[in-house]
Amino acid sequence: MDVLAIGDTTEDIFLQMHDASLQCNVDGKKCMICFDFGEKIAVEGKIVISGVGNAANHAIGIARLGHSSGIYTVVGDDTEGHEAKKILEKNGVDVSNVVFDTEHGTNLSVVINFKSERTILVYHEPRTYELPSNVSPKWLYLTSASGDGVKNLHDQVLQLLEKNKETKLAFNPGTHQINLGKEELLPLLKKTELLFLNREEAARVLEIETTDVHTLIYGFHAIGVPTVVLTDGPKGAYASNGKNIYYLPIYPGKEVERTGAGDAYGSGFLAGILHGKGISEAMQWGNANATSVVMYVGAREGLLEQEALLHMIQEFSTIKPTHYVN
Repeated sequence: MDVLAIGDTTEDIFLQMHDASLQCNVDGKKCMICFDFGEKIAVEGKIVISGVGNAANHAIGIARLGHSSGIYTVVGDDTEGHEAKKILEKNGVDVSNVVFDTEHGTNLSVVINFKSERTILVYHEPRTYELPSNVSPKWLYLTSASGDGVKNLHDQVLQLLEKNKETKLAFNPGTHQINLGKEELLPLLKKTELLFLNREEAARVLEIETTDVHTLIYGFHAIGVPTVVLTDGPKGAYASNGKNIYYLPIYPGKEVERTGAGDAYGSGFLAGILHGKGISEAMQWGNANATSVVMYVGAREGLLEQEALLHMIQEFSTIKPTHYVN
């Protein structure tokens, strides 16, 4: 197996809104979506998408780009959980390590789409994780997991890496993991070969105020992370191998909804690495995948197969990574 994705799977319910307003601070960097309190709020549309979440999105993205992928995830023993397994299997993901929880249901996210941006209400069920010990993939991709079970899962990942010296770790921390704090994450970060975070998340993990790209990237290099990728939403992304920092703006395209863009970038980037690409070319793989995903509602529909991904890179061949100078 090329990649085993580890993390929670959810069902997403998308609500398209128009009856809301934005309240932003003076510099416009922080905004709040506002509804009338105590009122019934009409929505323009609803879409339900099962079998998503950071790990599921990544596993499917890797599979569509021609690599073998599997997932370790815990879902409810309910309609949503069984549907998630079917979707993963249909998309070429090894589902032998999908576990059904008979006590707790499948996770749920409600995504409010307003002005091409999304606000996500997330409900995570409590989970107990028992990572399979008989797997030895080329890469582990560790991402969002739930609550009290996270620390134990991290210990199991470290044990698996100790057992399988050739397995590399890609890490995209979710909210529960980031909330553990820097000291708790250090053992994993020191084992991480490839780190994915957005700029704000990176500052939170390092427990610093600045979102300066150099400070963030070299902060993780100092911990021992060889390759750091920082995504910056519609502004593009940065990647560093410790010698050079590269910047790549997003490709042009109609932006419909941004859920899953980071996962698409991560699966595209890692697929590029698996294909033997350097980080600048891997950035183009991630960029194309993310550009496609934001053209659709939901995190899965726009995930590209390799031929379409290479076609997009060729279409925008004039947009290439450049050395980043602050």
